[in-house]
Amino acid sequence: MKLKYYAAALFSFVVWGIFSLVLKPLHDYSALDILTYRVAFAAVLISFFSLTFRRRITLQNIHLIRAQKPSVRWKMVGVLVISAVMLALNWYLFIYVMNAVSVNATSLAYLMCPILTTVLANIFLRERLNAGQWCAVGLSVIACGMLAYGHLMDLIFSLTIALSYAIYLVLQKASRQLDKFFTLTVHILIGAMMLIPLGYKGAIETSHSTLFFSNVLIIAVLFTIVPLYLNMYALKGLDSSVVGILLYINPIISFLLGVFYFHEHITLLQGLAYALIFLAVVLFNIFYFIKHSPVIASAQKVI
Repeated sequence: MKLKYYAAALFSFVVWGIFSLVLKPLHDYSALDILTYRVAFAAVLISFFSLTFRRRITLQNIHLIRAQKPSVRWKMVGVLVISAVMLALNWYLFIYVMNAVSVNATSLAYLMCPILTTVLANIFLRERLNAGQWCAVGLSVIACGMLAYGHLMDLIFSLTIALSYAIYLVLQKASRQLDKFFTLTVHILIGAMMLIPLGYKGAIETSHSTLFFSNVLIIAVLFTIVPLYLNMYALKGLDSSVVGILLYINPIISFLLGVFYFHEHITLLQGLAYALIFLAVVLFNIFYFIKHSPVIASAQKVI
């Protein structure tokens, strides 16, 4: 039954879609300042939880890594480290591009990520797509092309951000032996060691309000630990290409909030592009269900 995995993926992307509701009140603070505290809070909280409530599972996973043959052990550690680097790189590039390039480039990145995830999963994980799913991917490519038209540098930066998270997702699907929460704990700790030094000086020199700390705490738990874990859980039961395509829910909700809640101006081209993306998500999942339906599969065998 894949519904629980779908529910996990859907909830994580819906949560990320409403991220702006918590982030907007912090507009007076720099993005790097918010990222520094977000990662620091997330690292402390997930470490505390892993070493208290999940201490036995944490120790079991450490023992599991140590018990492997050297070649297998180094492969497991390598996947953990590379995944953490990709996640930290994604977070940092997102902040850098938002500040130095444009907000549109960051939005485009998460529109391109599902396409790259699907392609990487097809190449490295041998996740085969049917004609309907490839048609949905094609619609996504057209929509991203519409949004990137006339913005070449935005496209390059968006590709870099999208590729880092696409690699992260595919690596999580390929890694099955370790407990997902333990894996996420390692990722966040390594990410914290990489990112906190970048924003440490600015963070300690800036005066922060109670609103800042309360919102960042919410961001660390509800918008970092919870959705990342649910993403990894969803990958236990769904193809990474499916989780990648469901990622479109995030920018679609962000787009709708921008238009109807924050009253941001949009062009006709943007509206058409997002409509195509929504259609692509629906089509991809319909054809995924058709592909994995036991009734249809048995009918095909009879034919």
